[in-house]
Amino acid sequence: MNRSPALLALTACSLATLAACGNTTQPAASTSPSSTPTARETVDAAGHTPRLAITYDGGVQVLDAETGKPEGDFPLDGFTRLNQAGNGRHLLVTEGDHFKALDMGVWSQAHGDHFHSRKTSPLLTDMTFDGSHPGHAVHHGGRTALFYDGEGRIEWFEPTSLSVEKPQTHQVKLPKAHHGVAVFREDDSLVHTVGDEKTRTGIAIQDGDGHRVAENKDCPGVHGEAAAKGALSVGCEDGILVVKGNKITKVKSPDPYGRIGNQAGSEKSSVVLGDYKVDKKAELERPTRITLTDTAKGTLKLVDVKASYSFRSLGRGADGEALVLGTDGKLRVIDPDAARVTAEIPVTAAWTEPTEWQKPRPTLYVQGKDVWVSEPATKQLHLVDMTTKKVGRSITLDRVPNEVNGVTG
Repeated sequence: MNRSPALLALTACSLATLAACGNTTQPAASTSPSSTPTARETVDAAGHTPRLAITYDGGVQVLDAETGKPEGDFPLDGFTRLNQAGNGRHLLVTEGDHFKALDMGVWSQAHGDHFHSRKTSPLLTDMTFDGSHPGHAVHHGGRTALFYDGEGRIEWFEPTSLSVEKPQTHQVKLPKAHHGVAVFREDDSLVHTVGDEKTRTGIAIQDGDGHRVAENKDCPGVHGEAAAKGALSVGCEDGILVVKGNKITKVKSPDPYGRIGNQAGSEKSSVVLGDYKVDKKAELERPTRITLTDTAKGTLKLVDVKASYSFRSLGRGADGEALVLGTDGKLRVIDPDAARVTAEIPVTAAWTEPTEWQKPRPTLYVQGKDVWVSEPATKQLHLVDMTTKKVGRSITLDRVPNEVNGVTG
């Protein structure tokens, strides 16, 4: 991938102009290496060794995905979240005012025409990426972009350089702080949200030289993003924005207030799966319809899945199929092109979405070809066999799972 030296000069422009930015940014100072012990034994693995991570009230636990055996347990204070670091080995744990690197302890290295797989014990390192109110972390286009809501600041790094030492990071400062997101693309351009503490209005695109080349402010309450085949999407309170090249197109919702926030995309499909809410005044709306937006055709379809779901219910299968976990305990498989439910797989008991979004609820996590569903009420993780359309096996935990993430090794 071509790396433009001018990318280091990325900075935000005034919303009123598409002219080049005048300020430049400097690489953030790299902290000292993490305290990852060199004494951890590393051994060869017979192929990839997937591992899972779950958050619970009081910490993060790492499991062997094949055996369910706990490989590490790390106490933490407060509510924590899990994010992909982008290198296939680390996760980023959101804790307080920083992202902290969790070394999952499994990885593979290229060796000619094949790979050598290795494993060691997992470790929650002291390597952190610091900022006020860390929010979204998005890996795309060969870089991982971290968004700090309390500062309106984007910090990015190349995840291939993340190992036992903190990689060099670079900064993009936006005019106003807001709850936002940023996504890099393969051509060195950056797509990011715009707004302030009270309102979020749309998105902008900066090229590799830091110039504002496009923007769209017709996206009230902008939230969430997804990458589809040939496009990016971000959600609005009245539709969705589709980004292809430097062109930003609005696909409107069929309702005046039709909020699309959480989305799931696939490189194998031009269709983005999204949630759909129509009650602006609801404290917690429990919708039963989802959206399927075809980014190639600019069309949006609604599908009633006959059960409500939560923001942790959406995913995409290995073949691009849309997946929705309902509160009736069934995992629905949806053909994204036909907008049709093709299977309903019983996985958990019926459940109710908690009012507080931080509280545990059944969560869908797709790890390569594996589809996992957590069930906090029974302290279990269920692996769904997408061939037989049944639960293949279950792991019983000694913790109540909240968020679920992992690496394939």
